[in-house]
Amino acid sequence: MQTEFEIETRGPGLTEVTRPVARWVAGQGDGLLTLMVMHTSASLLIQENADPDVRRDLLEFLRRLVPAGDDPSMRWLTHVLEGPDDMPAHIKAALLPVSLQVPVAGGRLRLGTWQGIYLVEHRAAPHVRRVAAHFLPDGGGR
Repeated sequence: MQTEFEIETRGPGLTEVTRPVARWVAGQGDGLLTLMVMHTSASLLIQENADPDVRRDLLEFLRRLVPAGDDPSMRWLTHVLEGPDDMPAHIKAALLPVSLQVPVAGGRLRLGTWQGIYLVEHRAAPHVRRVAAHFLPDGGGR
C-alpha cells in the first residue's frame, strides 16, 4: 500500500507530520512503514515533539554547522545560481536522513512517548514538499 503526502512548509523549520501519517496507517495491522522525502533540499527526522526548544536548537545547530551561501565562510561554494540558501540546503539534506522506517503494530506507529515525525525544510522560502509512503504488512513480500 502506497500514498504520497503533500506538506506545506513556511521556510526553514520542522513541520510535524505524525498525525496524517498515523491516520493513514490506522487499522492496517502490523507491518513496516517507509517514508521518503522526494526533494534534495529537505529531510525527515524522528524527534522530540513535546518541547519546541528542541526544534529551535536543532535549527540553530544546523544554521551554525552549515551557514548560508553568502556567509564569508562559505565562499568556496560553486553551486550558487539558485540563491544563498540552496547549496547549504543540499548539504543539510546530505547530513540528515531523507527516509525513515517506522514499525507499525495494530495499525499504530511504534513511536516513543515524546517522538514525532518531522519534515525538515532547509530552504528559506515556503515550499510544498512531497513525501512518499509505503506500508508493507507483516508477511508481505513472502
